[in-house]
Amino acid sequence: MGQAILFDIKKFTELISGKKLLLVCGSSFDRLSIKDEILSLNPVRYSGFSPNPKYEECCRGLELYLKEGCEAILAVGGGSAMDTAKCIKMFSGMDHTKNYLEQEFSDTGILLAAIPTTAGTGSESTRHSVIYYKGEKQSVSHPSLVPDYTCLIPSLLSGLPVYQKKCTLLDALCQAIESFWSVHSTEESREYSKKAIELIKENYLKYACEDSESYEAIMAASNLAGQAINITATTAPHAMSYKLTTLYGLPHGHSVALALPGIWKFIKNNTDKCADARGKDYLENMLSQLPITEDEFDRIMTELEMFSPVSDDREKDLDTLVASVNLSRLKNNPVVPDEAVLRRVYEEIVK
Repeated sequence: MGQAILFDIKKFTELISGKKLLLVCGSSFDRLSIKDEILSLNPVRYSGFSPNPKYEECCRGLELYLKEGCEAILAVGGGSAMDTAKCIKMFSGMDHTKNYLEQEFSDTGILLAAIPTTAGTGSESTRHSVIYYKGEKQSVSHPSLVPDYTCLIPSLLSGLPVYQKKCTLLDALCQAIESFWSVHSTEESREYSKKAIELIKENYLKYACEDSESYEAIMAASNLAGQAINITATTAPHAMSYKLTTLYGLPHGHSVALALPGIWKFIKNNTDKCADARGKDYLENMLSQLPITEDEFDRIMTELEMFSPVSDDREKDLDTLVASVNLSRLKNNPVVPDEAVLRRVYEEIVK
């Protein structure tokens, strides 16, 4: 079935009722205005995951799912809840005596529903999940991981800390920009990206200032950015962000936003090395059509007061950061950076 996006929590709960649910949610769930509607479904609750979910945490969630005889999964929260829920769904149909990441992914047929409580990851609209195994980022991706039902409730954004709002907002903006220039971009994905970027440009300051009138627009932008990367996947800035997150404890959106300007500059200055089959002229034309400029992006970072990490051992950290990037995962980038380029970009980030 295709994804259904709803804005009515009552209709949403009616659609997913009748099955024993595993509710994957964080500690903030108890403060949500929709708590009673969700608890009326008598779900089994799982909250044992980190902000950057670990493989072992997903396995524990799966154990609970199986032990309680659950039949469907509901994720309520930000990207971490979504990523954990997706992995539980995917792992449920595999051989439980072996490492799930080493097995072939296939559709388990389990109903997956989602209610995002942040605006940025777009995970409620994508087939992708990111978890960590032995400290390294792992991608779990399959078409069946796009939630069957998603309910968007802008008012849920009201309780988020301002810094978290800024980070998730930047994640959505970077997703939209990266999707726009990806070698897998299409007319459809670029339209999603364009709409997302325009909504964020119009509303980012109001959102950072907790103006509730911006919530609907920002949640829509996040969802659109998610639909864009569901088609294209992300590019080099995302690949470079994960070790920044683990090394300096920065939220994902903050890390991606630090990596994006250097890669943008690299692409712009090397269009003659275009890796996209559509060629140099296409790449230059596409960059000119991006509905945001480098200066505008820099201004957003300045106005949101997003800082760079400071290292006590910069050269060692730079070696670690460059070594952490899987070069095979950079093929979505329209110009593929090598290790020297990655190091230069990291040098601009780490103080």
